[in-house]
Amino acid sequence: MTSPARMERPSDANLLPSVAARHAYRSGTAASTAGVANGFVQGNLAILPEKLAGAFHRFCQLNPKPCPIIGMSEVGNPKIPSLGLDLDIRTDVPGYRVWRDGEVVEEPTDIMAHWRDDLVTFVLGCSFSFEEALMADDLPLRHIECGVRVPMYRTNIACSPSGPFAGPMVVSMRPLKPAQAIRAVQITTRFPSVHGAPVHLGHPHSIGIADIGKPDYGDAVPIAPDEIPVFWACGVTPQAVIAAAKLPFAITHAPGLMLVTDLKNKQLAVL
Repeated sequence: MTSPARMERPSDANLLPSVAARHAYRSGTAASTAGVANGFVQGNLAILPEKLAGAFHRFCQLNPKPCPIIGMSEVGNPKIPSLGLDLDIRTDVPGYRVWRDGEVVEEPTDIMAHWRDDLVTFVLGCSFSFEEALMADDLPLRHIECGVRVPMYRTNIACSPSGPFAGPMVVSMRPLKPAQAIRAVQITTRFPSVHGAPVHLGHPHSIGIADIGKPDYGDAVPIAPDEIPVFWACGVTPQAVIAAAKLPFAITHAPGLMLVTDLKNKQLAVL
């Protein structure tokens, strides 16, 4: 995991941590964004041709837990000023995935060669935002303690379909003691635009997870005997849906390598 301080170049010293992070990624730094630019919202990406954008927008409206929209571009425009004035969606994420016919065909550090004038970018809320609130309440986050990506799993929870978009919800998992899990529910309920409260606690088999030690995305983390796995809806869900729909072309972020925005996490909290 790369810290914001390490990622800053000398010319970035007086910039917002979020801007400094994007400059580093623009220069080719590729690392997990967990713990980077604390206080600032991070987002999942789904970049789709305009002819599919309407159906995907509806999919997000029908599935707000895994797909909460926090930003959206104009057609063909790589800028999203509401998320960062200098932000360029083609270069400012540490890792991307290029999809063709439902398969990942490339994982570049920029998408300049793949950009098209008909593309629409959706930025979806990310659990890294509510993690700051959990840490502020002294709740442990095992993947950060271990310096790895949060474990993510495809489930048997079906998303509500829209056009070609249909498939399973993906969840992220954090092990907690039962009392901590109750507190985590209370805290994350205040952040509906970044997945909100957990969708499931304990019993991974009941949501279709055969082996908790083998995540579909991210990295496995240890679970202590006195802990239970706590599952939140995850913004990687569109990637499972893109695969299921076998879309001819799409671009997403690589799991765990997010878009760092200039929004503040505290702006997303509700009472």
